[in-house]
Amino acid sequence: MSKLYIVPSPIGNLADITYRAVKVLEEVELILAEDTRTSGVLLKHYQINKPVTPYHQHNEHKVLQHLVQQIQAGKTMALLTDAGTPGVSDPGYLLVRECIRAGVPVECLPGATAFVPALVNSGIPMNRFAFEGFLPPKKGRHTLLTQLAQEERTIIFYESPHRLVKTLQDFIQYFGPDRPCCVSRELSKMFEENKRGSLQEVHDYFQEKGVKGEIVVVIEGLP
Repeated sequence: MSKLYIVPSPIGNLADITYRAVKVLEEVELILAEDTRTSGVLLKHYQINKPVTPYHQHNEHKVLQHLVQQIQAGKTMALLTDAGTPGVSDPGYLLVRECIRAGVPVECLPGATAFVPALVNSGIPMNRFAFEGFLPPKKGRHTLLTQLAQEERTIIFYESPHRLVKTLQDFIQYFGPDRPCCVSRELSKMFEENKRGSLQEVHDYFQEKGVKGEIVVVIEGLP
């Protein structure tokens, strides 16, 4: 039966993909990729030769219905994003929703997601947490941070390297300089780093050192 597979891809180390994910990618008729060049590296590494077409935030509204119709007509597809599980701060939600509405089977494989190892590595309570993904850059940022300052669960954010220091400054302003946190970068790669300490300590460290790589920030909730 035709189906949409959601396939997690490695967040850094190409070995972090399941046997099942490779098998699915070998068997589907079409692979949807957030960036065909990035996915091309993974597919070449595992010698997977399948048609690949772009599916990203800039074209998803335009191609959505056509893709659903193709699956309804019998084509099996897999969705890949650049790293991690599609739909988690990446394109994927709209396609999954439309497939479900159209009665198209959707199956999400288990696999890599950056915030899970960052949370476990942090040493911060993980029994209850709130995943916020990327903060809004401007509109709504103040309101959200004001609300999150009262959050008692551990809070998880994604951030880009060029915005990390400014975002840590905002966290200090809203959460206080002594709130425990951990910044994880380059997870699963050669230069993986997990910097733990107070918000002020971690801010000062990265302000002096500079920042590279993909970033996950884990902050302890309000005591």
